[in-house]
Amino acid sequence: MEHKNLPSDMAAFQARVYGLLAEHPGQRVMSFEFDGNKYWLKQPERLEGAMKLLKDEPQSALEHEIAALSKLGEHNAPVPRIILAEPHYFVVEDAGLTVSDWLYEAKSGEDVPVKTILCDSASALAKLHTQNLAHGRPALRDIGWRGGEVKFIDFEANQAGKSMLTQQIRDLLVYLHSLYRYVGVQHDCIQAAIDSYRRSGGEATWQAAKAKLESWQWLRWVLKPFRRVGGKDLKPLYWVLWHFKSYP
Repeated sequence: MEHKNLPSDMAAFQARVYGLLAEHPGQRVMSFEFDGNKYWLKQPERLEGAMKLLKDEPQSALEHEIAALSKLGEHNAPVPRIILAEPHYFVVEDAGLTVSDWLYEAKSGEDVPVKTILCDSASALAKLHTQNLAHGRPALRDIGWRGGEVKFIDFEANQAGKSMLTQQIRDLLVYLHSLYRYVGVQHDCIQAAIDSYRRSGGEATWQAAKAKLESWQWLRWVLKPFRRVGGKDLKPLYWVLWHFKSYP
């Protein structure tokens, strides 16, 4: 696999990676620096207890992610480049802070252009969809942003066998759920992001998702008592249904 702008000394870079693998066997994700640049090393996840039954086999999940990133990279999709990859690990370039990390920085008092970051992430998701591609789980913690550039990371959600429209609807629902989870009930900010998604080529997917959820709107009334006090997954679910019902 060839890449432009690879580390200047690939032999030294690979030796560094092998050293990290030996020092941190089984550590799922770790970052490191080489020649002043940041990279991420990922290995198969170590599952314990019931998680062995609930999640995909780690080695298969890793191989799926490598294949997904390679395919998306070939289509010039907004994903970090793979620098090195073997069956038991891969290394990618850094994609900047995740959108969820930026939101944490903003809540900590840092001067962060939150609305711009959210709109950029939504627009990038729409553009990914216009390329007839899907992410699988574009939660805000799986989207990197740096200086206006968006990169999607963590492609472990396997939707093989599903139509592309079904995958893209799932993407949109996961993304909107994540907005309400991390941003809270700030409709103006969230609506700005969704408007960016729709303007950037996502209108057809938006309308398809709205139609799909129409038969589930009864659940909104069941969830209404939890719209302010529900957990981090339950509360956003009400607002996702509310959002599709409230906007044409």
